[in-house]
Amino acid sequence: MRENIWNNYVFGKQSINQLSEQYKRSEKWIRNQLELVDPLLDNKILPQPITLVADTTFFGRSYGVLVFREPHLKRSLYFKEVTSETPLEYAEGRYTLEKQGFTFKSVTTDGKRGVREIFRGILAQMCQFHQIAIVNRYLTRRPKLEPAIELRRITLSLTKTDEESFTKQLAGWHMKYHPFLKEKTINPMTGRWFYTHKRIRSAYRSLITNLPYLFTYQRYPELEIPNTTNSLDGYFSNLKTLLRIHRGLTKKRRFKVIQEILNS
Repeated sequence: MRENIWNNYVFGKQSINQLSEQYKRSEKWIRNQLELVDPLLDNKILPQPITLVADTTFFGRSYGVLVFREPHLKRSLYFKEVTSETPLEYAEGRYTLEKQGFTFKSVTTDGKRGVREIFRGILAQMCQFHQIAIVNRYLTRRPKLEPAIELRRITLSLTKTDEESFTKQLAGWHMKYHPFLKEKTINPMTGRWFYTHKRIRSAYRSLITNLPYLFTYQRYPELEIPNTTNSLDGYFSNLKTLLRIHRGLTKKRRFKVIQEILNS
């Protein structure tokens, strides 16, 4: 019965009041049953080479969950509550799985430089959607200047093109707008100068910096490396929906709900 109550609470999206009426028990009794559930990570997968997708999602300013998932096995192999997304947290996850005997064929992340360093020696793929989001933050979704419009158009082709074509487009854009990128503005008060189009320069620099990691999946097709972290994003979206339904959860029960969903 306890397992049914828990499943109805998490996946059936039923409130404690609804469960109380359904099982003809007090709300206090229902809460006690929920507290007694222990959804431990049911990792019955034998250690093996894995294709890893790793990312962190936050449910507020200082509460998030870091997840390591194997998309081909459709299993979460490691997850942990975190207060911030630091390389150290990813290092702990890598160490934990390696200690269990897992080895990494590749890792797909959001491209944070410090995190990428943690997986040095492993084939690294940056999530292409994260790269598009970075460029959108610099250029906005509706840039007005022609160089920005063209750069965003090139960026949006990431998921539909290959490395050679994308690199050529980016090089052509830079050659065309090189004088534009060099334009400077002088502060009349201080006499100091700064680049006039700083945000466009930053968007371009981001693409150039991450380019070696944007098409790893194409260089090693036999490994079937995911080019995005989408396999995790769906879980994160489901988590946030369920946690909104069960507002006011204790920290302990909130993590138990997260464990249950990630284990499923």
